[in-house]
Amino acid sequence: MSNPIPLVVHLIYRLDFGGLESLLIECINRMPADKYRHAVVCLTDYTDFSKKITRPGVALHSLGKPPGLAPGTHIRLWRLLRRLKPTILHTYNLSAIEYAPIAMLAKVPVRVHGEHGRDARDPHGANRKHNLLRRLVLPFYDCYYAVSIDLHDWLKTAIGVPDEKNLLLANGIDTEKFCPPEGGLRQLAPALPADCFVIGTVGRIQDVKDHAGLVDAFIRLLALIPEQKSRLRLAIVGEGPLLPALRQKVELAGIADQVWLPGARIDIANIMRTFSVFVLSSIAEGTPITILEAMSTGLPVVSTRVGGVPEVVIDAKTGLLVPASDAERLALALAVYVKQPELAAQHGAAGRERIQKHYGMASMLSAYTGMYDAMRGEKKYRLGGC
Repeated sequence: MSNPIPLVVHLIYRLDFGGLESLLIECINRMPADKYRHAVVCLTDYTDFSKKITRPGVALHSLGKPPGLAPGTHIRLWRLLRRLKPTILHTYNLSAIEYAPIAMLAKVPVRVHGEHGRDARDPHGANRKHNLLRRLVLPFYDCYYAVSIDLHDWLKTAIGVPDEKNLLLANGIDTEKFCPPEGGLRQLAPALPADCFVIGTVGRIQDVKDHAGLVDAFIRLLALIPEQKSRLRLAIVGEGPLLPALRQKVELAGIADQVWLPGARIDIANIMRTFSVFVLSSIAEGTPITILEAMSTGLPVVSTRVGGVPEVVIDAKTGLLVPASDAERLALALAVYVKQPELAAQHGAAGRERIQKHYGMASMLSAYTGMYDAMRGEKKYRLGGC
C-alpha cells in the first residue's frame, strides 16, 4: 500500500559540509512528519555530513555524476524518480537546475527550484550561458524562489522570472541552539586559550569564500596592532578542496601557531561560542546561514558587502561591512572590534535581537511548507489531482 503522505525529492549536487546543506537537513528534520516525506538525491555523492539527518525514513541516493554534461545522469535520475514517485522535485542552485525536464518526463507533478547563492565563477550572476539555461528550464518549473532580496530581484530582472513564479523565502536558524555563552564570556577550547581574541569563520573551503584573502587580512591585522599580536587567533572551520593550499599559505606566512584549521566539524554551535567576532570574506553569497548562526550566538559580524548580507548585517549596528577582495579594509574593520570590546558586545547583542525577530526556524519551516502546499494546490486545480 502506497504512503499517502507526499514525498519531496531534494536534488543537490553533493551533500557535504556547508550552509545550504545545513539548511536542507534542518528542514527535513523539523518539517512536520504528517505533512511531507523526504528523500535526498545527490548528483555526485554524499559524506558523513549526511548523518546529521535524524528524521527516520529519509533515503539517500547518489547518482555518481562525472564532470561535464553526463547524459547518463539524466537517465539514472529518470529511473529513480519513476521508482520513487515523488509529488515534488526540489532542486537547489545552478548545478541541479537542468533536471526539471527529466522530472516532468518522469511525471513528477510539482517542480520547484531554489537559488541560494552563486559561486566564484559568476559572483554577480552575469554568465550568459548559465542565465540562458535558467531561462530555458523556467517553463518546466512551477516556481523559482530566492533566499535574499538581491537574488529575488536578479531572478526578475536578469532571468525574467514572472512575479507569480518568483518567491522570496528567508533563511532561518534555531535561535535556542545558537545562543550566546553563559555570562557573555566566550567558551574556551584547547586551541583557543582564555586570553585570546578569536576571529572565527565557518564554511566550506572553496574559492567563493576567499579564505586566502581572509588570511591576508589577518596578516595585515597583526601588523596594524602589534601590541595585540600575541593574543590574536584566526579560526577557519570547514573542509573543502582548497584546505591543503590554505594550510600551506599559513605555514609559509609563519603564523601556523595563530591559525586554527580543524577541518569539518559537526559541533558548530559550540564552536561559535569560542569566537570573539565572526568574519565572512566571500566574494558572492545568498543569505549565509553561518552569519545568521553567528548573530544568533551574539557575535558581531565583519563581512564583505555581497549578495544578501547587507539585508541581515546592519552596518555599524550589528556588524561592519567592507568591499569584497579588500584585505586592507577587512583588517581595519577587524581591528575596530579588537580595540573596542564594548562595541563588539553592543553589536553582538543587537544582532542576536535581530535574528530572533526576523530569522527564526519556525518562520522558515512555515514558508517552505506553505510553498509546497501552494504549488500542490495549484496543480490540483489545473490538472484535477496531485
